[in-house]
Amino acid sequence: MTPSRPVPASEFARAEGADVVLRDGSTAWVQSLEAADEQRLAAFFAGMSQNSLRLRFFGLGLSATDVAARMVRAATDGHGLGLIAIAGSADPIVAHATAIETRKGWAEVAFAVADDHTGLGLATIMLGQLAELAAHRGITMFEAVVLPENHRMIDVFRESGFEVTTRTEPGEIHVVFPATLDSGALLRFEAREHEAAAAALRAVLNPRSVAVIGASRHRGRIAAEVFHNLLASGFNGPVYPVNASASVVQSVPAYPSILDVPGDVDLALIVVPAPAVLDAVRECATKGVRSLVIISSGFAEAGEEGVRLQEELVEEVRRHGMRVVGPNCMGVMNTDPAVSMNATFAPRFPRPGSVAFMSQSGGLGLAIMEVAARLGVGLSCFLSVGNKADISGNDLIHYCEDDPSTDLVLLYLESFGNPHKFARLARRVSQKKPIVAVKAGRSGAGARAAGSHTGAMLAGADVTIDALFRQSGVIRTDTVAEMFYVGALLSNQPVPAGTRVGIVTNVGGPGILCADACEARGLDVVKLPPALSRRLGRTLPANASVSNPIDMTAAASADHYASTIEALANAGVVDAVIVIFVPPLVTDPDDVARALRLSADRLQGRVTLCAVFMSAQGRPDALGQGDRNIPSFAFPEEAALALARAAEYGQWKARPTGEVPELAGLDDDRASAILAQALRAGPGWLETEDAATVLAAYGIPLAESVLTATPAAAGRAAQALGGKVALKAVFPGLLHKSDAGGVTLGLEGARATSRAAGEMRRQLRGQKGLRFQVQRMGEAGVELLVGVVNDPLFGPVVACGSGGTTAELQRDVQVRLTPVTDVDAREMLSGLRIYPLLTGYRGAPAVDLVALNDLLLRVGAMVEAHPEISELDLNPVIARADGVLAVDWRMRVASPRKIAPLGAR
Repeated sequence: MTPSRPVPASEFARAEGADVVLRDGSTAWVQSLEAADEQRLAAFFAGMSQNSLRLRFFGLGLSATDVAARMVRAATDGHGLGLIAIAGSADPIVAHATAIETRKGWAEVAFAVADDHTGLGLATIMLGQLAELAAHRGITMFEAVVLPENHRMIDVFRESGFEVTTRTEPGEIHVVFPATLDSGALLRFEAREHEAAAAALRAVLNPRSVAVIGASRHRGRIAAEVFHNLLASGFNGPVYPVNASASVVQSVPAYPSILDVPGDVDLALIVVPAPAVLDAVRECATKGVRSLVIISSGFAEAGEEGVRLQEELVEEVRRHGMRVVGPNCMGVMNTDPAVSMNATFAPRFPRPGSVAFMSQSGGLGLAIMEVAARLGVGLSCFLSVGNKADISGNDLIHYCEDDPSTDLVLLYLESFGNPHKFARLARRVSQKKPIVAVKAGRSGAGARAAGSHTGAMLAGADVTIDALFRQSGVIRTDTVAEMFYVGALLSNQPVPAGTRVGIVTNVGGPGILCADACEARGLDVVKLPPALSRRLGRTLPANASVSNPIDMTAAASADHYASTIEALANAGVVDAVIVIFVPPLVTDPDDVARALRLSADRLQGRVTLCAVFMSAQGRPDALGQGDRNIPSFAFPEEAALALARAAEYGQWKARPTGEVPELAGLDDDRASAILAQALRAGPGWLETEDAATVLAAYGIPLAESVLTATPAAAGRAAQALGGKVALKAVFPGLLHKSDAGGVTLGLEGARATSRAAGEMRRQLRGQKGLRFQVQRMGEAGVELLVGVVNDPLFGPVVACGSGGTTAELQRDVQVRLTPVTDVDAREMLSGLRIYPLLTGYRGAPAVDLVALNDLLLRVGAMVEAHPEISELDLNPVIARADGVLAVDWRMRVASPRKIAPLGAR
């Protein structure tokens, strides 16, 4: 598990409060303690049990009012920090945490949790948030005094991931630990987040009882079909119809309100008009329902009034600690025979399988069921999240990570709520289970006003999402059909060990088409060893072609298919085999399917198998009747595409995971001082010398240069530098120097440089603040661009590509999201079309790839630590055998996005 990095000081901006997920999947609201909270804090202390009060305050008979007043003063007078957690309809405080400064850099922490909220991880979450706040108050150490019998609080400290030291004294235990969220602590918090998210989904997908609010008697309506499907799927628990206008719904006694239902309700499906949803939610809260699926539409998708209504819905749900799927969704399914729940209005309940599927589009979900059935893909669960007001794809991935019924996750996404969290989570889960995703909206116009080469190349493009998926190991497909092709393959067959493919067919044309499709997608249709070809020639019909593709001719029998596949697999020359069958008059498709089935069982997954049955009957049933099902496609191109995506995933799994290395020579304080000063003036481009100072603080090599105010001074600077120099114009608002006539190269001596500067000033007359940058020219090398755009949703995006004045024209660029690992840096370079130029094309010397990798890592570290850097261009970066050098640079700053507190949803 790769932990997220600690929040940089410049990026941390605590919100009014945050909704956090507890260990059981429920929620609570955590916020700073304010003076206005004193009365309800007193009520919280007054409601604590005598034992809890004794453990917290070491005594009894305390005045709750006095204690609350003291806690509020400590949190608001500048000498301490205070947090409260709120849950329930009356907004009661259910937990309190405090850190009171005892001496410089030290604070004493203490916690109190309501008895009915103990064991849910609240104290741990609040401890983490106190540590975040402490970092910005100069507090580096926490201490606590605990009664020996208060085992629960000692466990909170030990299990938090902080490095705890204890000292026993008469009647009490002193606990000391650093108030620093290091990688160990962050890993523990992420593990708790995983546990909480999985618990939330279990409550939705594994309920013991279900109520349908709005269940209808009239078949054909959504509310009627949802209720009917729950009954027809054989849900293993009571199903309660709620309808204020009917006493019986589809032969089942109905209830006017969920409050009238006699038993407990774990999950409520709400299918009423949008204006009635909030009342239904409030009744569910009173009933004690944990989870909701809101199928009703008319919310954020319906315009401004719908957005307002959805905001009210979210506020109501969070107030009561419930979790919700939707609104505007199709529902949820769980095919596990122990649950057997079709809580959707889809007419088809898929067969059980190992594929979990989430869709943001309800209508698309209906079509998906048909595609899954045609391809023989069985589902473990289905989640239609609609507007994603709460539960999202991240929650499903958490759930599927440990779900023994799920081997593969399919996602149809239209938006991202938290892409950084998605990236961390998907990278971890993809090592265990494949994730296949379609992200709609590839062609959306860029919303970013680009002020740099990097910004221009990334604006409106899809490269950021590609980078997110590539780094996370997510298999991206272009269409939903393609996603299910990949799903059909990986849910039934092993991940290909490599890219070598054998093609076995009884008709030459489809074999050739398949070979072309494989090669076009990066698969290797290998040449067979002569000995293997001779062996095949002795067993196959006359006139068979024993090269690859292997055309056995229309005379091939089912046994020929089996023997050929097994010969290829046993020879160890291929990683996958595509079997193509076009029905002739003499061979029965079912016989071929049974032969393939038996071969697959004998091979025990040594190669990846897929079939193409080009017949009107489609996929023979026999392909799905063994230990390992064989996916079947209608056309060779479909099989080649699915196999190529699977092979790419296999290569990602086999690669080193990479790490973010510790870099020497970083002066973060120096960079922070410059950036903080620049931000005081508001967003904008840094002065050239300020940008150079920040870059130098991170060890980024820059060409030696001097800034001057006059042509005469430029001449003197050229004389001092010696040799040939470049002259560049510098003034506010200048984006691309070459386009404005602001660059002259190859000048030598004071006179030539002064003359060129004078001409440049005449050409750029009227430009306020014009200065001249005189820069020593080095030897020629490969020109690269290294840049950054801080995306408002995805965070810092690092780009590397072909540089110079034609960078935007060539668009040869590789992109990664921060943090950038050593493997990311290497793959960025090797993925460029100009990579051969870097490794010594046609006898030219190879550039210093180690220095180039180091440059990318330093840029990544800089923008990860300083998200106020909103845009950066190093263009060109000259790469040579003796190192790398940035010869032009631009840096823009803007206020960073706010970061939610630790544990926030």
